[in-house]
Amino acid sequence: MKSQDIRSKFLSFFEEKKHSIVQSAPMVLKDDPTLLFVNSGMAPFKEYFLGNAQPKNNRIADSQKCLRVSGKHNDLEEVGYDTYHHTLFEMLGNWSFGDYFKKEAIAWAWELLTEVYGIDKDILYVTVFEGSDDADKLPMDTEAFDFWKEFISEDRILKGNKKDNFWEMGDQGPCGPCSEIHVDIRSAEEKAKVDGKNLVNMDHPQVVEIWNLVFMQYNRKANGSLENLPDKHIDTGMGFERLCMVLQGVQSNYDTDVFTPIIREIETITGKDYGKNQEADVAIRVISDHVRAVAFSIADGQLPSNTGAGYVIRRILRRAVRYGFTFLDKKEPFIYRLVGVLSNKMGTAFPELKAQKQLIENVIKEEEQSFLKTLDQGLILLNRIVDETKGDRVSGEKAFELYDTYGFPIDLTALILSEKGLKLDEKGFDEHLQKQKNRSRAASKMSTEDWTILNDDDEEEFIGYDTLEANVKLTRYRKVTSKKDGDMYQLVFNLTPFYPEGGGQVGDKGYLEDTHGDVVYILDTKKENNVIIHFTKNLPKHLNETFKAVVDAKQRYRTECNHTATHLLHQALREVLGEHVEQKGSAVHSKYLRFDFSHFSKLTVEQLRDVENFVNRRIDGKLPLIEKRNIPKEEAIAEGAMSLFGEKYGDTVRAIRFGKSIELCGGTHVKNTADIWHFKIVSEGAVAAGIRRIEAITNDAVKDFYFENNRAYFEMKDLLNNTKEPVKALQNLQDENANLKKQIEALLKDKAKNIKGELKSELQDINGIQFLAKKLDLDASGIKDVAFELGSQFDNLFLLFATEQNGKALLSCYISKELVASKGLNAGQVVRELGKYIQGGGGGQPFFATAGGKNPDGISEALEKAKGYLN
Repeated sequence: MKSQDIRSKFLSFFEEKKHSIVQSAPMVLKDDPTLLFVNSGMAPFKEYFLGNAQPKNNRIADSQKCLRVSGKHNDLEEVGYDTYHHTLFEMLGNWSFGDYFKKEAIAWAWELLTEVYGIDKDILYVTVFEGSDDADKLPMDTEAFDFWKEFISEDRILKGNKKDNFWEMGDQGPCGPCSEIHVDIRSAEEKAKVDGKNLVNMDHPQVVEIWNLVFMQYNRKANGSLENLPDKHIDTGMGFERLCMVLQGVQSNYDTDVFTPIIREIETITGKDYGKNQEADVAIRVISDHVRAVAFSIADGQLPSNTGAGYVIRRILRRAVRYGFTFLDKKEPFIYRLVGVLSNKMGTAFPELKAQKQLIENVIKEEEQSFLKTLDQGLILLNRIVDETKGDRVSGEKAFELYDTYGFPIDLTALILSEKGLKLDEKGFDEHLQKQKNRSRAASKMSTEDWTILNDDDEEEFIGYDTLEANVKLTRYRKVTSKKDGDMYQLVFNLTPFYPEGGGQVGDKGYLEDTHGDVVYILDTKKENNVIIHFTKNLPKHLNETFKAVVDAKQRYRTECNHTATHLLHQALREVLGEHVEQKGSAVHSKYLRFDFSHFSKLTVEQLRDVENFVNRRIDGKLPLIEKRNIPKEEAIAEGAMSLFGEKYGDTVRAIRFGKSIELCGGTHVKNTADIWHFKIVSEGAVAAGIRRIEAITNDAVKDFYFENNRAYFEMKDLLNNTKEPVKALQNLQDENANLKKQIEALLKDKAKNIKGELKSELQDINGIQFLAKKLDLDASGIKDVAFELGSQFDNLFLLFATEQNGKALLSCYISKELVASKGLNAGQVVRELGKYIQGGGGGQPFFATAGGKNPDGISEALEKAKGYLN
């Protein structure tokens, strides 16, 4: 059975059971501070489990793309070494929100596996929760046990502990016992030797869990206690890749048709055959897994970067690159060439892969090129560390610096050292790594108390499109504490005019005022699992009274100007550059806007001017806002509204129109484009391959921009004696300056030639080496010329020259190549060690190196110490 048929049979089965079939949500999460990515099938539905929203249908089924790089069995560094764990995986799931419970979930799971898919019931085992003796004192799940007995013999129903059979979404929130379904696909001979039930949850590659049925019936509070949920829910997750392994009769997920097309392409590109060499096999599995994770993330709008979710993606891709570099001997980019195969295989189920194929390829290729350069630089730095190492053990601190500062993989460091007959101080490395992790955890650690409920209110109403001020009631609050912000309070109201951060737009600020005149300032507004949360430093004194909630009107107005300008900018870019342009991200603040978009080259001055003029013509055209709320998404798209990949839309949407610009958008906007006053681009540049970024300003910020430019212009004119043609005067100055520089360079060269004879007479013979350490009145280029001219006349020369330029110190060391070879001297090592006297550092080649520093007073001591290298 082909993988696409397996997926469609699952969805069809539950559609017949009256489930709504929904598209996979984007893998990158926008409004859940506890997660960077969707890491389980239930993550997109947290708002329903938490009671913050109601689904249209209480029964849902889907195939959700998920990403895991940590947790049970999912450490990134372990992926590829077994045959059934992955970073990106599909989770087939069926969900019940307060509808059916254990009986139906168990019966339907059994029906699908044994009757629809035809899996032999004699190779299946199930687990149930055995209860716990800890503080929770939970009973055994006898209800699930009894339901399972209707389908499977008792000796195949195994009791599991809390670690394996009690599922929790986090430290707080809905949770409950679960029932896992495991399959034993070993040969008959192996089964005869060891009973399968003894291998369940023992990490055996052919005795694996394929489906987990979670029975959500409890809520974990902040103090650790459990309470019953008002409604019981079903949350199931079946690993798609593992199911394919079982139904396609293979022994590894990587042998299914989910992975084999990618693996065949890797074999073609690298010339390595899968299944012939263990190290190459691991590398091929790593690459085939990781390209999927990276491609789906980019398609959902998450580019590789150095922070947050972007860092996770960069880390995954770099791991794939280094496995190709080390074990497949690929020293040039090649992973981007796998995207076409992936798109052909999965593009029907996930159309974003086809739509974003070119972008994914461009970004991956650029990342590969960048990291391969890093590896080359790292190899040079590692060789330098090796040269400086005394004995056979390389410092863990040095290896950690290479890993942390330069991104050089530690396992590659260890491999290269072993080839050179050296050992890595792994303990020292691990200590430094742990210290860094501890610092990171301490900085991000946050404690969150339970919500204190003041008033029951099923749904908080946002009224901020129509008003900036309202009388509100506080429905709940909680205290959160972090190292960064200290104690903060999160407040929820029955209704609010405050816009929560979302769609690139910042959250509103403002204040609360009670009837006594007491004021509490709202510092930010965010949305978490469909709840609008207002952040304050203080808790209101009179919690049960009515408050006047007031949004900062000036900040909101400026933000609205910038948000509307992003829509006009998007339209302008598509008009000027072409319809290939798509929005890839935005940030809308009160002071500026940032807009990322797909385009293959830098914009010319003329194109930037055309874009600016296009937007400003729409501003001058005084286009009114035409807003449609809660209209069917299909209707909005039919009217020409643009939707964005990576955004999660409901069945009904809000459409924003200004003239011919129509977009799906939940943000706030001006009532008329004339309110923007003016639009000005301040910068344009590259973010990644095929992604450009424009930063721009509107309204008051434009006025400030022109005022500052005007001030600078008149200051410059004043310096140029109020010339009538300042541009021409400035050009004349630059030409004159260039000519003077050439004259100075010629004079310095003459000086260097003249000084060569003097320096030659000052050379000292120390142990057969011609030595000189001296401060010169030359620039760096002049010193290098003198050193190499002297070097051409001697094969036993050791020079250390110093100079002072613009308050900075410079050391230059030249050592004849013959001395480098015969005496083991190294100019790079010399300047690094002597650089501490000038409070700086540097490096270079063994025969010539330089170091710069900020302390010229240390030059004399550095020159004095140079003689010590000859003793």
